[in-house]
Amino acid sequence: MLSAQRISGIIDREVIAEDDAELQQGDKVLTADRMTYWPVDDEVEAVGSVRFQQNDDVISGVKMRMKLEDQFGFFDDASYFVKRPPKEAVRARSSTPSSEFTSGFAAPRALDIAPGQTKVKSRDRAKNGATEARGEAERIDFEGENQIRLSTATYTTCKPGNDDWYLSIADLKLDYDNDVGTGSDATLRFLGVPILYSPWMSFSLNNQRKSGFLTPTYGSSSDNGIEFMLPYYWNIAPNMDATFEPRVLTKRGLEIGTDVRYMNEALGGIYASKARLEYLPNDRQAGIDRWGVALTHNQVTANGFSGAINYNRVSDSDYYTDLSSQISKTSETQLLQQGMLTYGGGGWWNAMVNVQSYQTLQPDPKNPVTPPYRLMPQITLNARQPDLFSTDSSLFGQYTYFIHPSSAKVEGQRAVLQPQVSLPYVTPGWYVTPRVGVNVTQYALSYPVSGANDRSSINRSLPIFSVDSGMTFERPSNWFGRDYTQTLEPRLYYLNIPYKNQNNIPVFDTALADFNFAQIFADNQFSGWDRINNANQLTAAVSSRLIDPASGAEIMRGMIGQRLYFTDDKVTLPGTTARKWSNSDLLAGFTGQVLPRVYADAAVQYDPGDQQFQRYSIGARYFPEAGKLLNASYSYNTQAATPINQVDVSGQWPISGRWQAVGRYNYSFEQNTPVEIIGGLEYNAGCWVLRVVGHRVQTAEATSSTSAFVQLELSDFARLGSSPLNLLQRRISGYGVANHPMTDSALAEQ
Repeated sequence: MLSAQRISGIIDREVIAEDDAELQQGDKVLTADRMTYWPVDDEVEAVGSVRFQQNDDVISGVKMRMKLEDQFGFFDDASYFVKRPPKEAVRARSSTPSSEFTSGFAAPRALDIAPGQTKVKSRDRAKNGATEARGEAERIDFEGENQIRLSTATYTTCKPGNDDWYLSIADLKLDYDNDVGTGSDATLRFLGVPILYSPWMSFSLNNQRKSGFLTPTYGSSSDNGIEFMLPYYWNIAPNMDATFEPRVLTKRGLEIGTDVRYMNEALGGIYASKARLEYLPNDRQAGIDRWGVALTHNQVTANGFSGAINYNRVSDSDYYTDLSSQISKTSETQLLQQGMLTYGGGGWWNAMVNVQSYQTLQPDPKNPVTPPYRLMPQITLNARQPDLFSTDSSLFGQYTYFIHPSSAKVEGQRAVLQPQVSLPYVTPGWYVTPRVGVNVTQYALSYPVSGANDRSSINRSLPIFSVDSGMTFERPSNWFGRDYTQTLEPRLYYLNIPYKNQNNIPVFDTALADFNFAQIFADNQFSGWDRINNANQLTAAVSSRLIDPASGAEIMRGMIGQRLYFTDDKVTLPGTTARKWSNSDLLAGFTGQVLPRVYADAAVQYDPGDQQFQRYSIGARYFPEAGKLLNASYSYNTQAATPINQVDVSGQWPISGRWQAVGRYNYSFEQNTPVEIIGGLEYNAGCWVLRVVGHRVQTAEATSSTSAFVQLELSDFARLGSSPLNLLQRRISGYGVANHPMTDSALAEQ
């Protein structure tokens, strides 16, 4: 439909509209001072104050000519605004949600691929908001639907009137079919200052993954000097990608890192792999070649089988302390090397074969690390019939062959069989569950040097009897003017296991289990099967909860419990002493919301015999809204193996206008030194965010590492500098990213 103050021309051949001319066709609206329309070709030419709008896209200029249906044409001296919803691929299916191995790509997107499928369709994801871009150009050429080319142009994602950052580019192609922008002779300007030039450039228009160079990162640390990395991302296929990360360390040399990810469907299930390889030839600080490898593979089949591989190895004991700033890495001393095969298709039974070893690192000479035994292999069988003749019957069986890296250690085979039967009696308000079982264990041992008392074959059989009981009381309650349902839930657990001397059994994988609310109701105070405690004991505990009656949500929970011993503790580990008192330590805990937006956690272990606290921790979290967060906690532990006396404070808080502070301070009173310090500032300008963060971490008892991060994030375009986001999200609980998440994708070539 064409309208104007004056209209003239030849019917069905040419129409001329002048003064307030307007043309509407479907979702397209064109206005101009003067307009000529050729109906046969569906082509229009507009001159003077031209404005063209299609959906949310708006382009204005002095002159335009276009074939409307085909969208071929041009604009002269134009400004443009483009708004498009982001897209995502269909999410990957996972058959193992609780597995420690991931089964999909964490970023930039996960894929659902059917057998034989070679293409992946995208769908709109409006919930994450649309991406916007605008700028000016001497000429805009329309090269078909969703294809726009700009000459001598600018490009930015900032709102109109804000030119804090923009791209000056000689030639820019916006391909919204593939969500890719490509161009040449580009200069990135920030606050009017040119900060980056590239003879070519390619970037994602909707944060989709694509092949090419990612934005460079740079930083510095006390161990490595100035660091610079220019990653290259290779989008090999919809279900496979790789990232190459050359990293320059001025104090050490050039390190090459490679990440490869792969996933697909096979045998009716899904499999996913991830491999990481790092290599630093001739480290100038250490004088050796440095390398590290990490491989994970997880696979599930339709017939009940699943498998997993987790292999990690590095060149030397100081690899992580020298080359990583992550506490999870710098404190890692046992690198897992494991392969597992599981069958769970039996319904009421399952089996697993596990082969496991470790590379033991010794980064701190003052604190040597003991290598654990290797499992070569371990075979486990679990079976359960929860309603077999009104009983709950189960069977646990396990065979393990233990091998130690040191030839001076005893090695051997261990077989464990533990059947048990319980008779649950459950009512709405209370329950009683008596249970009987027997643990049969057999050892076949080999000693490096046989002694007079060493036995190559050891058998142990122990009956186990227990009664578990509990009650639940409820009442309406009112706290702080709100109605709740309050519960009172007492529980008694009696356990009886006769004593058997086990001093001649070697310790392969057994240690004293952590004493907590889960272990207080367990049969054995030891983890592993090399020791089974004697027991004639009663565990008494009571918990209370506040529940929102409308939603059923638990608001807070408190619990207190203690174990009463009717016999002496006679089974111990080498080098440990038996229990002194007839009562266990007293356990108490609390967790929940104590005030609006205020959450608290507390746990106490108190020794009433010595009248002293063995350990306790208390923590609080204040989270009024996104971007405002305060955490504080204190932990204390007197146990000689893991003494702790630490305070930990962290948070994220606006301080002035668009500025906000982030930080963490973790101090150990045991070592009289900070364990970790993080301090930084973030400035959120809407279309860009600046982050400056410093990080100090104690890598060993006498050494520490300091790093600095500076990052400029340009919304929906790129991140420049060294990213502190992984550090902040990992080390500050509840940290929220200023500005929405995105994919680094600038400076990339398709």
